[in-house]
Amino acid sequence: MNAINEQATRQLFTEARTHSHWQDRGVAADTLRQLYHLASMGPTSMNTLPARFVFLTTPAAKQRLLPALAEGNHEKTLTAPVTVIVAHDPTFYTELAALFPHMAGADQMFANNEALAEVTAFRNGTLQGAWLIMAARALGLDCGPMSGFDNAKTDEIFFTDNDWKSNFLVNLGYGVEDKLHERGKRLDLEKACLVL
Repeated sequence: MNAINEQATRQLFTEARTHSHWQDRGVAADTLRQLYHLASMGPTSMNTLPARFVFLTTPAAKQRLLPALAEGNHEKTLTAPVTVIVAHDPTFYTELAALFPHMAGADQMFANNEALAEVTAFRNGTLQGAWLIMAARALGLDCGPMSGFDNAKTDEIFFTDNDWKSNFLVNLGYGVEDKLHERGKRLDLEKACLVL
């Protein structure tokens, strides 16, 4: 496999930024479908795919989320074309017969071990949230991932019927470039890594 070109590296990593201000430009439903498809291609442990994504695309849907948001996140969320609740399904393992068919009884590994199921769902659901961000950038969308909300309240509002668990939020759309602040410093390899 060949390395991606420099322009793609810039788009995905070095020039990609976290956005809080948005152009008045919607995101097409077909783009969201393509976004999910790309994000679902990223690897997860045993192909568990525990992430569940709720795409809030209307003002009414955003208003439902508002009581769970920290006040500082109201405006950026209300003005974003799409807000994604990145969540996970604690009973993801019920899909494993189809998702991981070469291991008979894989679901029982998790059905009989709640702690393993919980950590697997959270870890791999978080990973899928990161794949969602990278897929969005690959499609030319800007992202504003954030915490700053009440998970329990969000789950109560959106997930009483399915017991999904919210993890974090991602605003999506086309950002306003001239409202970006200076990029924050990154730690260098010597401070953040061990090479053994």
